[in-house]
Amino acid sequence: MAATELNRRTLANALRVLSMDAVQQAGSGHPGAPLGMADIAEVLWRDQLRHNPANPAWPNRDRFVLSNGHGSMLLYSLLHLSGYDLPIEELKNFRQLHSRTPGHPEYGYTPGVETTTGPLGQGLANAVGMALAEQILAAQFNRPDHDIINHHTYAFVGDGCLMEGISHEVCSLAGTLGLGKLVVVYDDNGISIDGEVEGWFSDDTPARFRAYGWQVIEAVDGHDAAAIARALVVARQETAAPTLICCKTTIGFGAPNKAGSHECHGAPLGADEIAATRAALDWPHGPFEVPDSVYADWDGRARGAALEQDWQQRLEAYRTANPALCAELERRLAGDLPADWDHLRNDLIERTQQAARTQASRKSSQLLLEALGPVLPELLGGSADLAPSNLTQWAGSVAVTADAPAGNYIHYGVREFGMSAIMNGLALHGGFIPYGGTFLMFTEYARNAVRMAALMGLRTVFVYTHDSIGLGEDGPTHQPIEQIPSLRQTPNLDTWRPCDDTETAMAWCCALERSDGPSALVLSRQNLPAEARSTLQAQQIRRGGYVLRDCAATPELILLATGSEVALAQAGADALTAAGVAVRVVSLPCVERFEREDQRYRDAVLPPNVRARLAIEMAQPDAWYRYVGLDGAVMGISSFGESAPADDLLQHFGFTLPHLLEKAQAVLALNGKTAATGA
Repeated sequence: MAATELNRRTLANALRVLSMDAVQQAGSGHPGAPLGMADIAEVLWRDQLRHNPANPAWPNRDRFVLSNGHGSMLLYSLLHLSGYDLPIEELKNFRQLHSRTPGHPEYGYTPGVETTTGPLGQGLANAVGMALAEQILAAQFNRPDHDIINHHTYAFVGDGCLMEGISHEVCSLAGTLGLGKLVVVYDDNGISIDGEVEGWFSDDTPARFRAYGWQVIEAVDGHDAAAIARALVVARQETAAPTLICCKTTIGFGAPNKAGSHECHGAPLGADEIAATRAALDWPHGPFEVPDSVYADWDGRARGAALEQDWQQRLEAYRTANPALCAELERRLAGDLPADWDHLRNDLIERTQQAARTQASRKSSQLLLEALGPVLPELLGGSADLAPSNLTQWAGSVAVTADAPAGNYIHYGVREFGMSAIMNGLALHGGFIPYGGTFLMFTEYARNAVRMAALMGLRTVFVYTHDSIGLGEDGPTHQPIEQIPSLRQTPNLDTWRPCDDTETAMAWCCALERSDGPSALVLSRQNLPAEARSTLQAQQIRRGGYVLRDCAATPELILLATGSEVALAQAGADALTAAGVAVRVVSLPCVERFEREDQRYRDAVLPPNVRARLAIEMAQPDAWYRYVGLDGAVMGISSFGESAPADDLLQHFGFTLPHLLEKAQAVLALNGKTAATGA
């Protein structure tokens, strides 16, 4: 090797030894990928990646995603050596409680980690979203002589990422959209946890990606720094298509007895093998010891500061030439809503309440988009091939294409999982509030991406329509039963099921205002009547639950409902009130919001001394017993649906006024009361 190559290998070996030492000290982890990809990482991070360790949030930085997140120690070693705020003590605490080096990279825990990875393939999907965000934002804001948004997205992936089906969804779309600043490096080491992958993964990966419309650079020696550097230069020169660099590597490179074997994939090397690896790598230093000269060569802070300073100067020139545009860009990158947002929201809620429209909540959602779209250009919509049903398009929707990327609407195709994970990447990049639609039933395809949005606390809005058996003839394959309670069980996800136009408007506004987590809007296909409410009640919707209808005396019975079932609760209240029962109707459009309210408010809505309660929702009923207790009852569905007209299904499953009154009488009787309703 030439001297420079020897120096590069030493710098890469620093990544290797820190990774294997941390895994060994933790007693668990994945040393194989960091040892195998260290040479690639060294070339990318020191030669190509434009980033500033002193400011991980610099807007025009290149994004780096470790999609094969089990190799997290590679990323932590890169961050530590490059000069990020990640001291050696954190590497020594790898995988320990409250450390900033968790087992898989977690967004928000560690400076420089762009996304939470671990579920294979989703990091790749997030990277597609980041590259898409860069392409759209650049098209919307760049001007001649002012390329203010201009950066790349790099992702490392392994065999597991490419086996996952989501990789097909997102890479197909990335090729169609011509994401020329997306560079994916494939760690082709031929090993997974079960052993050599040739027995279960024999795809022609280069041909697959060429079929997607990608540039493919094949047969790169992943341990040859010069070959890696050449491939990265070619990748950056391609601007009309994403690039896949296929690097042939040896998993566990440098470990004399375990390299190339699945034995080093997911377990510490062991003390003897680590000693042998140190000798093989000619690394005479002890655990977690890195020479000052190596630190000096790795330190990226001076270069990063110069890169950001140059960009700041260009930003000031941009501001001078385009002051309003620059202010708008900075607002969007900061994630701030317009300065007059409170007035816009309150006016919107008031106008919606006055309109008193009877319509499906999916239609209410579309009308809200008509009002919000012109004042919130950061809204970036889409649907998984269901726009005419989800009603996620509005009059100002403009499709994003490879030739015209400045739009605000993405046709994701039949890719529910890919759509959701790409939305997470869009949110992580910044500058957009992504929303995307599908049928509620198909959350089953997208579940893990929704969970990841909640885990990372992202401002993403998932629009789910056709929310119940009320969709009718499509039958049990399309009728959600367990999906609403399942969404509600996801920590940090706000699930809204509005009952009418006004609740839909407030649900959208609250979702847009929320900056610490995602929201799911669960909307009906069938028409819903407008409910009468005061201005105070309209404002209380944002609290997740409120008294929609009350009685003069202390309530004898409380009816709780969401969505389309609120109208049924109101009809029941009419009949029960006529029979002399004091009834309160409580609408609970967002249980999570309601639970975040203080106990005093919750008790005012659901007085503890009123034990006669009946909850009504066309979904699996178990979760409602937290509100109705042993003295109440739930009208729900504990089976799958049926194929029939909606009215027949409501009759079949008992969502009718006579059945409600029968259940109400049973609850009243259990609590020592009677009602002559004639049911």
